[in-house]
Amino acid sequence: MRVLIADDHDLLRDTLVMFLNAQGDMDTGSAANFTEATQMIQKNERYDLVLLDLNMPGMNGLDGLTRAMSMNGGQRVALLSGSAKRDIVEKALEAGAAGFVPKTLPAKSMINAVKFMAMGEQYAPIDFMTSVEEVTSHPLADRLTPRELQVLEGLTEGKSNKEIARDLDITEPTVKLHMKTLYRKLEASNRTQAALIAREAGLF
Repeated sequence: MRVLIADDHDLLRDTLVMFLNAQGDMDTGSAANFTEATQMIQKNERYDLVLLDLNMPGMNGLDGLTRAMSMNGGQRVALLSGSAKRDIVEKALEAGAAGFVPKTLPAKSMINAVKFMAMGEQYAPIDFMTSVEEVTSHPLADRLTPRELQVLEGLTEGKSNKEIARDLDITEPTVKLHMKTLYRKLEASNRTQAALIAREAGLF
C-alpha cells in the first residue's frame, strides 16, 4: 500500500509517516509543500492515497485537491487539516475526495482512516460531519476583519510572520501591520498573549 503525506509541519508529517511505516504493509512518502507533492505524484507510480494538508504552501485550498486528483492518470486524494470548516469538507467530498482527516484525530484512528481510504473507501469522521456548528457570532471575532482572523489563526498555530505571509500570499510587512492592529483590538502586548486570548475565547 503506497501513501504520500504532504504537510508543511515537519513534526506532524514525520510522526504520521513513522506511524504508517510501522504498520509493516505501507510504503509512505512525504512532501513539505504542494509543489513537492505534485513532483512526487508525477514521477512515481500511482499512490493508493495522497493525503494533502489543506493550508500548506501552494495548495490554494480545493484547487490543489482537484489538481492533485487529476495527475498521473488519476489519484485518490484526501484532505488533512486542523481548521477546515464543514462546508469546505463537504465540497471536497462532493468533488470526489477520498476523505477528510482532522489533525486532532488520535493516531490509531488516523492510521485506520488512511488504510480505509487507500482501499477505495471514502472517509470523514461522523462526529465532525454531524456536529451542530455554532451560528451565533463570536464577540471577539466580530471586532476583527476576515484577514485579521486569518493572521490570528496562523499566530495561534505557532507560525512565524514569514510562514503566515506565505500561507496568505501577502508580504511580511503587511502581516506586521495586521499584528499591530490585532494587539490593539485584543489588548495584547505580544504574539504569545494574543494567541492565549484567542484560544481562551475559543476562536480556534
